[in-house]
Amino acid sequence: MTPTPTPPPASSVRGDLTASVVVFLVALPLCLGVALASGAPLISGIVAGVVGGILVGLLSGSNTSVSGPAAGLTAVVAAQIIALGSFEAFLLAVVAGGVMQIGLGLARAGTLGAFIPSSVIKGLLAAIGVLLILKQIPHLLGHDADPQGDMAFEQPDQQNTFSELIDLFGDAHLGAAVIGLLSVALLVVWGRWKLLKSSPVPAPLAVVLLGVGLVELFRSVGGLWAVDPGHLVEVPVAADVAGFFALFASPDFTQWANPAVYKAAATLAAVASLETLLNLEAVDKLDPHRRVSPPSRELVAQAIGNVASGLCGGIPVTSVIVRSSVNINAGGKSKLSTVGHGVLLLVCVAFLPALLNRIPLACLAAILLVTGFKLVTPALVRQMWAGGRDQFLPFAITVVAIVFTDLLVGVLLGIAASLGFILWSNARRPLRQVVEKRPGGDVLHIELGNQVSFLNRVALAKAFQQVPPNGHVLLDARRTDYIDPDVYALIREFKDTTGPARAVEVSLVGFQDDYHLRDRTHYAEYSTAELQAALTPGQVLRVLKDGHERFLKGQHLTRDLGRQVNATAAGQHPLAVVLSCIDSRAPAELLFDTGLGDVFSVRVAGNVTGPKVMGSVEYACAVAGAKLVLVMGHTRCGAVTAAVELFGTVATITEATGCEHLDEIVGFIQESIDDSAGLRLATATPEERRAFTNGVARRNVERAVETLLRESQALSTLVAGGKLAIVGAMYDVVTGDIEYLGEPEA
Repeated sequence: MTPTPTPPPASSVRGDLTASVVVFLVALPLCLGVALASGAPLISGIVAGVVGGILVGLLSGSNTSVSGPAAGLTAVVAAQIIALGSFEAFLLAVVAGGVMQIGLGLARAGTLGAFIPSSVIKGLLAAIGVLLILKQIPHLLGHDADPQGDMAFEQPDQQNTFSELIDLFGDAHLGAAVIGLLSVALLVVWGRWKLLKSSPVPAPLAVVLLGVGLVELFRSVGGLWAVDPGHLVEVPVAADVAGFFALFASPDFTQWANPAVYKAAATLAAVASLETLLNLEAVDKLDPHRRVSPPSRELVAQAIGNVASGLCGGIPVTSVIVRSSVNINAGGKSKLSTVGHGVLLLVCVAFLPALLNRIPLACLAAILLVTGFKLVTPALVRQMWAGGRDQFLPFAITVVAIVFTDLLVGVLLGIAASLGFILWSNARRPLRQVVEKRPGGDVLHIELGNQVSFLNRVALAKAFQQVPPNGHVLLDARRTDYIDPDVYALIREFKDTTGPARAVEVSLVGFQDDYHLRDRTHYAEYSTAELQAALTPGQVLRVLKDGHERFLKGQHLTRDLGRQVNATAAGQHPLAVVLSCIDSRAPAELLFDTGLGDVFSVRVAGNVTGPKVMGSVEYACAVAGAKLVLVMGHTRCGAVTAAVELFGTVATITEATGCEHLDEIVGFIQESIDDSAGLRLATATPEERRAFTNGVARRNVERAVETLLRESQALSTLVAGGKLAIVGAMYDVVTGDIEYLGEPEA
């Protein structure tokens, strides 16, 4: 189960209470505007705001999400009220829809929100920012023909978002415009002036107080300055208690057998759930603490809220991004701010409606306008542009579609665009192809994806067609969970018919038993007697170089180590012997990407030679048939460093370390140091000493190569006959590169 969020610390209570006031001021006109745009009684929007704030706020697992009537549901609500014939029948559909939502939450349908692409979520946030700017500019200047909570492109007054801006030029109100512009200026100054920013009074509250004061001032001046009630908040005012309760409607339970009610309920449940999941994902991205809200729990909380809202006469509730973003920007850190704003809505609408009706819409529009600029920023656009077209285009399509339609349609179009890019990318790059240069010849390694659908068939068929005659293909399905039947049929046809007809060998690995394709390998995964005999010393060195190149790129060959164990149990035919240091940073098998049975590895501190080392190398070459001896030293070698540090002193390594068998190794290495080194080292910097030590390590490798040739008759005879090459190499432990000291003939 998801843990319940811990109570807010005392230090955040003040910020939450401040945020609750700010959210209340913004929520009040939005609740009324959404109800008006939906064709519902104004009080129904307030009921939804109170239920969303208090009840849903208490039940929700989100710390910052604010719930209430949503602008994205206005068209749906309006259509269902008309279809059902009465608002009371619609309230019954709201209750039934809430019950359906409970089922969705218990079925953990909230996890679907995790599949919404981040580019779409960021597009949603940016679109809301754009809409707040476009929709609030008319209200800011006193053109209040459209309800403040409406976010759809097509408006109830038969205008649209842009035509409303054009009409503004002939219908701006002087007094309201002055209030709106001064409110914006005050919000900007408040956010930048340190003294005001640290004030206990939130900037939006100061803006509202300024607006109320200016309304009274302009009323006394009169004329064009006077702000009439059409430009103010309009909360329903009852003459008495009975009149107040008369404002509320109740569900018409006589409609319980009407199928249209349940059709409307299903529509409301689906749309409200989708909008909640979208907004919840967006709110979590805005949360500065990056907390993750449990989506299925949120669906249950919203569902209970909708049941309560419908019973009390309210329109549906969802998580809403505008109020949530205002909450976060105002400093809200826990659900205390959400619940607090609901309490303020309930108390003020019930007891102070006349006072609320003095607040000008222009100053509230200023608050939303500034919030809009915080949601859509140049930095966000640059970030999405830098993500490439598969990120930017779904983002841009989401923004444009939401602005020109509504939230749900825009998001669905954005998701469709993201899916289009996924399908296109899958069709173009459904599988990974790597040509593996193996000792026995090149193998085309085709690695299938996790889900191989019919969209991958064309790309796979094209890959098969490009395999040359007498080539070799390895089909790797170790990471694959599903293969479409069409693709499976293509693979079987290529394995059984097309490949053999073109003399193409087909190897398989990782196919599940359900596909009736057994793993089989037709190429040599290890060194065989035939391969050892066929390669020259130069070709063996090329094999090691190719392996090191794969090591640097992280492109290791595909190997079945279990199969190699079984195949090499009867004998071994390695291609090379590597004489290297015991340093843990220089394991030859990993550096050259070799498998079992490919190389002999002789490791001794300082990669020095001696009777036992010489005997091991002679066995590897003269008896077991290895074609190459690679003497590999490395930079920053501990043994070489010790030899350099003790050079010219009377101390021995035994005296310095207490190790009684290291003198022979140090003595061998010190033969690579010239007699004048002591004088140079006395005044050398740390960097010069390190370079000198690496130079000694290089000369030590060259001496080891010379010693092997000089002191082993068996090795020198093989080299003279062209059957063996002895090459030195230096491995850089910092960069991973290898420098080869000499090259055998190919």
